[in-house]
Amino acid sequence: MDLLPLDKLGAREKPGNVVQFGLFLPWVSANDGNRLWVQVIHEKDQFLQDIPPIKFELQHAVDPQYGDYWSTEAAIDPADKLHPASAWGSPGRYVYRYCLQNPNTPGVIDWIIDPFAREFGIGKLSAFTLGYEPHVWSGNEDAWKTPVLHDLVIYELMISEFGGDIDKTIALLDYLADLGINCIEVMPVSNVSNTVDWGFLPIGYFGVDERFGKRRDFQRLVDEAHNRKIAVILDAVYGHTSDNFPYSYLYRKLAYHENPFMGSFAKNYFGESTDFNRRFTRDFFFTVNHHWLDCYHVDGFRYDCVPNYWDGAEGQGYAALTYDTYQMIKAKQGEAGHWQRFFDHGGNNLIQCAEQLEGPREILEKTYSNCTWQNETLGAAQAVARGDRGNLADLGLRLGLAGYPAEITANNDTIKKTALQYIENHDHARFVCNFGMSPRDNDLLGEGDRDLWYKVQPYLIGLLMAKGIPLIWQGQELAENYYIPHEGWGRVMLFRPVRWDYFYDAIGKRTIKLVRDLMKLRRASPQFRHGDHFFYNHHDRYQSKNVLLFSRKQDNRFSLVALNFGDEEQWVPFAFPIGGDYREELHGEDNINGVTAAEERWLKIPGNYGRIWTIAD
Repeated sequence: MDLLPLDKLGAREKPGNVVQFGLFLPWVSANDGNRLWVQVIHEKDQFLQDIPPIKFELQHAVDPQYGDYWSTEAAIDPADKLHPASAWGSPGRYVYRYCLQNPNTPGVIDWIIDPFAREFGIGKLSAFTLGYEPHVWSGNEDAWKTPVLHDLVIYELMISEFGGDIDKTIALLDYLADLGINCIEVMPVSNVSNTVDWGFLPIGYFGVDERFGKRRDFQRLVDEAHNRKIAVILDAVYGHTSDNFPYSYLYRKLAYHENPFMGSFAKNYFGESTDFNRRFTRDFFFTVNHHWLDCYHVDGFRYDCVPNYWDGAEGQGYAALTYDTYQMIKAKQGEAGHWQRFFDHGGNNLIQCAEQLEGPREILEKTYSNCTWQNETLGAAQAVARGDRGNLADLGLRLGLAGYPAEITANNDTIKKTALQYIENHDHARFVCNFGMSPRDNDLLGEGDRDLWYKVQPYLIGLLMAKGIPLIWQGQELAENYYIPHEGWGRVMLFRPVRWDYFYDAIGKRTIKLVRDLMKLRRASPQFRHGDHFFYNHHDRYQSKNVLLFSRKQDNRFSLVALNFGDEEQWVPFAFPIGGDYREELHGEDNINGVTAAEERWLKIPGNYGRIWTIAD
């Protein structure tokens, strides 16, 4: 894949209050009678009835690689203002859109978004800032190192729901670092049409949606996160777009039988599908990746809905994109500056996380993704929570990521591999909803019965002690209890802010203390991050009593995790493989001393809770 020439695309400010506009519109030529204009207005003027936008006509040329190219220069001169009260010519944000006159289409095709815009206005408007002042990266940025894969603890958040805006999210970074988080997975910040939206139907890819801020605001978020040793990965939505995305919207209006960018490719789950058979499409999203890595210093991507552009390990879609992105980073080794963040502990630590729920093992085995979402642990946990104790064995295997590769070598590149472990994320109702709903239960505004919070405890212990990368969904550590519908617009267009008052109530205090204690244990004990996982699959001894046991071991470090998913306290036998004294990590109430190797001891495990025993140094 090749990088598109961003120096000639989008709106770029030049000296003397001149702004250059450029975009590729394949198959739209001046030779066929097309004319293209850009309409520009100062943000302060856009809602005033007596102040119209100023139009500039673009000129047509042919790019040798991508075909029809349109461009113009616009002087933002105060002398050209169309009304004495206009802000035209003054510094600040200007919004713009393109409109096309086509001889075969009645009227003018208006409201064409700039697919290469770096900023955005309200709704379907692109933007630029005259007199833009870029973010100045802190002196620590060049020393920042992206964490190695198996040390990651990820916190998924949506800026608008977690902090409300970027400034408030930055203010909460100390809280996340104190919690034990070293990576945040940010739900899409790309431009969308709606004010309240999860962001999975983008209309602009090269910047931050106006509801979140400007380039420098998100750059500052990344900078401040790195200063707190927190990596940032971005939710990347490449398999589908909104029907307002310009390469969908314009060619539909033109009634073309084919599209140079959009079209059926792999699976078409929702939205407008992108066609990775097209070189232009492949290069576009490769350039988007490079832009966010270079301009915003993100540490990687969580690729949304991989089945939409998965055409196999040798295909032109997802596999090619992750391979080329990896190789692009690899080629940066030795360069001075921020690219060196990926090179530490002898490897390329770029985070490429797939949301491939249909084949999570395959995506690790056959692509350059180094981690993946997988719903298998979540599914097994939900089954157990809803009363199917027969799934305890399945849950034990899932917590150990049975069948997942730990490392793959391809093309002389050796890549560590793992999967994410979660019981909550943005796609699903809070886990407490599996145990019961509050009296005001309904399909849209329902809430889980928070008084049942204690039943979630063994699942949290298992999640944070398991093999793989733990993922916490915003507010999970506070016992947040929103319900999310399985389908419909109520999923994505309902605002569900984190209720920070939960931090102070009795339930929130107990939940966050448990999460903090588990995070500290994981951070201090390498066996939980890098060690082997062994599930003690014995129905009569353990699962029949609602108990699940697994161990984590690295070298001479050994820990036994015992989980009780029932309401009653249980006693179960266990033969410790290593002799010595064992301390109980959660409360220190049930230490086991003087153990002889292979000696069987009886273990007491509280109901709806657990125990963790670690051999003393």
